[in-house]
Amino acid sequence: MALFAVVYAYPAGSEGPRDTHRPAHRAFLSELADRGLILVSGPLSNPAGEGGLLIFRAASAEEALAHTEQDPFRLQGLVENVTVHEWKAAVGPLAESFGA
Repeated sequence: MALFAVVYAYPAGSEGPRDTHRPAHRAFLSELADRGLILVSGPLSNPAGEGGLLIFRAASAEEALAHTEQDPFRLQGLVENVTVHEWKAAVGPLAESFGA
């Protein structure tokens, strides 16, 4: 298994709907974490706009992306763009746990 960084980009003006659906979104992600599929997730904020970062353990980028398909944020159209990158942890506890 490899690590994959899944990055969500949120559309402008989606703050209110995201607030509404955030409890279901976090419950969904917590379930994935309980199953050992997601290692960590959280919001991103940058000049280009808001988003989220999710670090998955998966066999492929396609598998990591598939894990997000039922995310309430995605189902409600609150994710404008999703990118997936294989991530090789080099230093720190994750690197030690995943054989870097």
